[in-house]
Amino acid sequence: MLEPRDFQQNALLGLLPQEELNRLLPHFEEVTLTLGQSLCESGQHMNYVYFPLDSIVSLLCVMENGASTEIAVVGYEGVVGVSLFMGGETTPSRAIVQSAGKALRLKGQLLKNEFYRAGPMQRLLLRYTQALLTQMAQTAVCNRHHNLDQQLCRWLLLSLDRLRGNELIMTQELIANMLGVRREGVTEAAGKLQRAGLISYHRGHINVLDRLGLEERVCECYSVVKDEYDRLLNHHNVM
Repeated sequence: MLEPRDFQQNALLGLLPQEELNRLLPHFEEVTLTLGQSLCESGQHMNYVYFPLDSIVSLLCVMENGASTEIAVVGYEGVVGVSLFMGGETTPSRAIVQSAGKALRLKGQLLKNEFYRAGPMQRLLLRYTQALLTQMAQTAVCNRHHNLDQQLCRWLLLSLDRLRGNELIMTQELIANMLGVRREGVTEAAGKLQRAGLISYHRGHINVLDRLGLEERVCECYSVVKDEYDRLLNHHNVM
């Protein structure tokens, strides 16, 4: 049986007034998300939305030849399934689990019903959607105008912001797929960060040793995304 404190592990749900959350509380289900699990495929109707607790989900655009690039990352600050409550029902992107862990799952229709009440949940989800769109737009700009070293720093910092810890479990091949670059480029960029003492990397385990050092190296895209999330998703602005 889920307790009210369990919902505080997701920052988005934690912003809701308790009376709003109480209506949905009995309908949530805690699920385990495994690395590489697909939560949604391109054009597929989603039956559930997912609120990560300690997992990370990547939103990817996939080309006809199978090549993919990450357009956004969702962790405990957000929700996977924006297309459901925005009215589009489907999306051309994929949602793939990037870091395994727990999430709270809710039937999409129940969330839509709450959204259409035009109360705090609607205001919260609309603000989250704006923040997510900012992340998507800034990712596109970053991939076009900044070098791979900067992109990797941005990706690491955004991923860390969506986890409660300093370790990521991710192979260089998966990182390359997320960034839409060759694996050799990620190997070189990660090697530079490791030699600088900013990260340690061993057999898919990335530990951030010097976060401030990463923030000094990263392009402005990281702060643009972080500042917009901080501005839009806080108790003062949402409620």
